[in-house]
Amino acid sequence: MENTPSGSTALALEQAHTARNYAPLPVVISQADGAWVTDTTGVRYFDCLAGYSALNFGHRHPRLVQAAVDQLSRVTLTSRAFHHDQLGAFCAELADLTGTEAVLPMNTGAEAVESALKIARKWGYEIKGVPENQATIVVADGNFHGRTTSIISFSGDKDATAGFGPYTPGFRSVPFGDTDALADAIDATTVAVLIEPIQGEAGVVIPPDGYLRAVRHLCTDRNVLFVADEIQSGLARTGRTFACDHEDVRPDLMLLGKALGGGILPVSAVVGGWDVLGVLRPGQHGSTFGGNPLAAAVGRAVIALLRDGSLQQRAQRLGEDMAGRLDQLIGHGVTAVRSRGLWAGVDIDPAVATGRQICERLMRRGVLAKETHGATIRLAPPIIAETTDLTWAIEQLAAVLDERTGQ
Repeated sequence: MENTPSGSTALALEQAHTARNYAPLPVVISQADGAWVTDTTGVRYFDCLAGYSALNFGHRHPRLVQAAVDQLSRVTLTSRAFHHDQLGAFCAELADLTGTEAVLPMNTGAEAVESALKIARKWGYEIKGVPENQATIVVADGNFHGRTTSIISFSGDKDATAGFGPYTPGFRSVPFGDTDALADAIDATTVAVLIEPIQGEAGVVIPPDGYLRAVRHLCTDRNVLFVADEIQSGLARTGRTFACDHEDVRPDLMLLGKALGGGILPVSAVVGGWDVLGVLRPGQHGSTFGGNPLAAAVGRAVIALLRDGSLQQRAQRLGEDMAGRLDQLIGHGVTAVRSRGLWAGVDIDPAVATGRQICERLMRRGVLAKETHGATIRLAPPIIAETTDLTWAIEQLAAVLDERTGQ
């Protein structure tokens, strides 16, 4: 493209004019295909982050791109002031995939979470009978649901919260995976329990077996909504369509995003039964772009990719191989590995290096990954990656660790 700047120019422009709310690795990507990206100098990298699971199906998946191109030639935006021919089908197909009845389409993951908070409170006042303005929501320590004002109000991440108060009240946080603490936190004012079935930003933290079933039982028993944030864990990442499927539970509200847009544009949704989503009435919630024709068309193509279960099976198979190879690194610069499907958190021994240092060295070897909380590397390659690519990427990680440990 004639207007594509060089890598150095792109970096200079970004540093001069872009708010510094990220600290990216010094690589300037200009092309991408499948599980690989190419920088402005022609160097290729294996993408082990996949846009925080937004690229579960890889970069520019041909079926998803075709769906976008076809819709681009017809109509892209109407606003919800009018009907369009893609919305009903998108909502029906997503409801079928999730085993629910109703869909509230939004754009970003954080919007889906914010929407669920509003819906849960309204359900609490209108259906459960909680006194006005007294609704509480129980969340988990170590959570990550976004960075809007309400969401950071129940975050334990000081980087996300410091300097942004006053914070939104009405939340109680308990240890993730602790059923007894959860039970103690629920009272007559509690309208919902909001958790990630697997905590992604925390480092792919997996709760004890049976925890999700226990949450479901508690919420049912106490007349509280179970809200599952599947924005990172959903849509085949963990080897099942949803992480909740590993324990065969269905939340009252499920939050989806990232991969729902196929890596092409932001698409998110709150899905659930009419007994909950039915509390919304015209004018009480909305979004100019939520459920737009282009988003709905791409979302439908994503749903179609997931129907036969082959991508879920592929994530499970590739994930088992990846986990086995990563486990061999424990004691060689790695202190722990947590994985579920094609998603892993790798804890780096602080005596060896920081997570950022390991990611920088991986970048020089052609592998892109991202650290979290200083010492953990998250690996979430596209599900369409080849076994040979994954093997090679883990070999690069092993080589970097060997360099740092002197082995």
